[in-house]
Parts: sequence; C-alpha cells; structure tokens
Amino acid sequence: MADLPIPIFTSLHEIYGDANAALSQATRWNALLEHYQTVFGAKATHVARAPGRVNLIGEHIDYALFGVLPTAVEPDILIALSLSPSPGGHITAENQDERYERQSFAATRSGGKWEVGIDTSELRWESYVKAGYYGVLNRYLDTDAAAPKSINMLVTGSVPAGSGLSSSAAMVVASTLSFLVMNGALDRVTKGELVRLAMENEKRVGVNSGGMDQAASVISTPSAALYITFHPRLHSSPVQIPSTHPGAVFVITNSLVVSDKALSAKVNYNLRVVETLVAARVLARGLGVSVGEGEKVTLREVVGRWAGEGEGEDIGPERLETALHMLLGETERIFDRAEEGITHGEMVKASGLAEEAFHELYLSWVEVEATRFRLYARTKHVLSEALRVLQFRRVCLSHSTPTSTPQVHGEEVLRDLGRLMNESQESCSKLFQCSCRELDELTKLAREAGAYGSRLTGAGWGGCAVSLVAEPDVPAFIERISKSFAPYRKLSKEQLKEAVFATKPSSGAGVYVVE
Repeated sequence: MADLPIPIFTSLHEIYGDANAALSQATRWNALLEHYQTVFGAKATHVARAPGRVNLIGEHIDYALFGVLPTAVEPDILIALSLSPSPGGHITAENQDERYERQSFAATRSGGKWEVGIDTSELRWESYVKAGYYGVLNRYLDTDAAAPKSINMLVTGSVPAGSGLSSSAAMVVASTLSFLVMNGALDRVTKGELVRLAMENEKRVGVNSGGMDQAASVISTPSAALYITFHPRLHSSPVQIPSTHPGAVFVITNSLVVSDKALSAKVNYNLRVVETLVAARVLARGLGVSVGEGEKVTLREVVGRWAGEGEGEDIGPERLETALHMLLGETERIFDRAEEGITHGEMVKASGLAEEAFHELYLSWVEVEATRFRLYARTKHVLSEALRVLQFRRVCLSHSTPTSTPQVHGEEVLRDLGRLMNESQESCSKLFQCSCRELDELTKLAREAGAYGSRLTGAGWGGCAVSLVAEPDVPAFIERISKSFAPYRKLSKEQLKEAVFATKPSSGAGVYVVE
C-alpha cells in the first residue's frame, strides 16, 4: 500500500466511497470553490484533501513500537488551489475560518537551503502550511536554479481542533500535497514517501510524531482500518471491518475538554513516555534480556528479544500475541505493584543504572514532573493494549470476506469488538490514567445508549471517544447521548453536529482536479 501513487480524484464518490456521504459533502465543496473565486478572482484548479483519523484501538503504545489500528474518518482538511500571477514563489494563504488571518510569505534560499520562516514559539495555523512548503522545497526543488510556483490557497477543515482526531497531521499532509501538485512533483511521490515527508514536516512545527496519524491520513482505504506497525520499520496493512447484520458504524463524541498538551506534557504525555521506557529496561532485567547500558530500549523490542526475534526481524502478529499473553503474567513477578507507584530512587535502583547514567538516558532530553512513577501499571496497560490490538485485528480478519461475495455475520462479532474497546477504555482510565472525568462519563453513557463498545481515542486527557454502534440505531443513539451528556445540552444544533457524528472508514489523502 505504501508503494502506491497518490490518487487523483475527479468525483466526490471516489473520495468518500459512499453515494450518501458524497452527496452530503457536495454543498461544502461547492461553497469552498465559490468562496475561492470570490477571494482570488479566479477559479481553483485543484483541491488537496487529507482526512483526520480515529484510532479504533491501541492507545499510547505506538511510542513503545507496538502496532495500532487507526482509520481515516470523513471529516477532513481541504485546500483549494491555483497558480498565482505573483512572481517569486509567493504564497497567499487564506482560511475560511474567520478566526485566522490571511498570510502571505515567500521562500528565501541561503546556503543551499530554502527557508520559509516557521515560528516554533507558538502553534500558528500558517506554520502547518509553511511546514508543508519547506519539505517540498528542500526535497523536490533543491537546486539554486529551481523556481517555486506562486500559489493562492484557501483552507477549510471539518476535523475539530484539539479533539484527538489529528487535525494537525491532516493539515500538514494537505499542505504538503498542495505544494507537490502545484510544483509538478506529485508523480515523484508514493503514499509511503508522503507519510515520511509529512512526518518530517510536522516536526518543523515542533510536534514530534511516530507516524500513525500521517499513515492513517494518507494510506487508508474505504471500509478498512489500518494495522500499522513501527518495528523494525513503519509498515501498514489493511484490516477489513467485518460486514455484519446489523451493519455498524463508528460514532465520534467530543468530550469538549481540550487538553493543552504543551502545558501538561511534563505530568502527562512526556511522563508516560519516560515511565514506559524505564519500564522496558526493568522488564528486560527481570527476563534476563540483554540491553546495552546506553540503549533506550522500548517494550516492543524487549518482547521481541525475549521471544527470539533477530535484529531487523518481525516475529509476526501470531507469535507476538502468544508472547504478550505469557509476559503479562511475568509483569506480576518483576515489578513492584504498589498502587501509588515507586519513588525516583527506587526507579533508578530497579533500572540497574547509576544515577548519572539514568538521568542522562531517561531525563536529560525531556522535562517531567512526578514524585511517584507507576511502572507496573504503565507496563500492564501497554502489553495488554498491544494484545487487544492483535485480538481486534484477528476478529476482523476472521470475519471479513471479499466485497464481491459479502457475507452476513451476527451481532457476536460486534460484541467481541465492543468488549475489546471497553477493556481498552478501562485500562486507559485506571492503568495509564490518560482519560478524564468527562471521557469516563461519556463512554459510560455511550454504552448505556446502546454502543457495543466505547473508548477514548487520541492522546486522551480530553478530546473524543469512539463508539461502535449498530447503524440502524445511530439516530436514537445520538439523540440519547445529546440529552444525557450535560455539556451537550448547551450546544446549538450546528455545534452538536460537529461534536457528535457517525463515520465510516474513509479514503486517504489525494488531489481532486476541478473540472
């Protein structure tokens, strides 16, 4: 899949994979193209599209290098484009959201490199546009003789910002696509190369990413999730969502809690990264797995070495599932299971490193704040969540059939998937502590409203939940959630549509040619 070219679309049906979805999107696309002509006095020639993503299962395990199961969603970022008569690679970027001001900029070349003036001191919307421009310029227009095109751009988006649906990755993918197509370089890029380029570009904004968000946005196909693995290298394969009776869809519900990850990172995200890395070393010591003194080994690498995986190899999902089953029991023996966690000194001792070496390896590069470290709980979450991903994948594969010969399956399949989602939410809330009161309540209400399963999606501490719901029950489900979750009662009808919506797996990023 990663070796395929970037798709060129000429109809919305090709993009959304469903006639009803395409029809519902047509009004939005027409409004974008009409607005573009009003703003720039000319018709757009192309629209770059990149969808957001929902992680169906597999939270906070990608940076431990375990596989995850995301899928692209119908909400997306659209950028209408045409060449501008302005000279010198001048970019004019307008946003349909009136909160964001028009931006104009041009690249400069110095010392054999293009620069576009990205301000990393704060996250500004145009920085994501500039990040895409920077990557394309320095990868595909990397000579002094190259002359980048001047472009007019109009951006719109239906992926809620700060919701855990990866609006930032979608924005970077869409902007990267924009500059590729308008500078005639689109045919030089495969889907896999676009993923890698978008990852690099997003880091220019100051956001580090493991690749899940970009891969889901770029490589996804309708009716399928992606099983994305990161060890020994980034790899993805489609996992068909089972055809069932009744049919089922995923419903996204926004908790309306926005977690400022930059401000809370030292007590939330960054702390969890450090805890899982230290836990990997402690687990390796307990298992007798060799780890170099200066090696920042991950839990996935420890599991692989313990299971006999050679360097650069992948033991595959079946052997990995068996190993995880066995190692979950070993964590009970190896780790201090104190509910409150262990002190810094106890953590250093458990690692087997001297204080100075420990600090250099695990704390010198990141800021964390904690008096207790819950290595056992974090390890149990990561290993059990990695196992649930493999089980979710196995259920889907065992009940999926080619689209040419559809088969009807009973509710048992949906119950199995829902149970795994519910177990994931419990683990995220209790063991990894990346949920919040509103997400706990929202997932509970979703199950009471008829969802087979419901769990947080994204980094957590706010953002969205994803629920598996029988398709015929979606209107009643949304109505009940709208009335039972108190923060929704204050929303207008339009705001509620953005906060709660059903989605099916969507196609990945591509370029629409305006006829």
